[in-house]
Amino acid sequence: MADAVDDILAQWARERPDLDVWPMGIVGRISRLQMLLHRELRGFFAERGLENWEFDVLATLRRSGAPYELTAGALLRAAMVTSGAITNRIDRMEAKGLVERVRDAGDRRSVLIRLTPRGLAVVDEVAGAHVANEARLLAPLGASEREELAGTLRLLLESLGDTSRS
Repeated sequence: MADAVDDILAQWARERPDLDVWPMGIVGRISRLQMLLHRELRGFFAERGLENWEFDVLATLRRSGAPYELTAGALLRAAMVTSGAITNRIDRMEAKGLVERVRDAGDRRSVLIRLTPRGLAVVDEVAGAHVANEARLLAPLGASEREELAGTLRLLLESLGDTSRS
């Protein structure tokens, strides 16, 4: 069975047979997959009254461990957005009662972003369903295909500088 990217590659082969477009096949499929996954996840989170990015912030704080707080800078690095965007996100989540800003007892100039009890309850309630939803999205892959895909994607991410040491 052909996908939409196969059609694009066939058009290039017809119009520019001198051009080896194999990279377009991979990058195009990754891009299309990202859009489709984003749409699926957006719907999943919308049903639960959340935005994708809100869950990302909640999950980042939750997996940081008790007391479930990080600096805005740490959230910024995890979210890969601008400082203005993270400030806006924190403001919006604070208005919804999901997070709160607290002064760092060790450094009064620093502010920490902390899950509220409500934020902790929301992330704990949604996390299991989120994992199950992602498993549903990846169901066509067998265990060995999942491992191979994860390894291949990891290799590409590392080659582009996206490592845990970044």
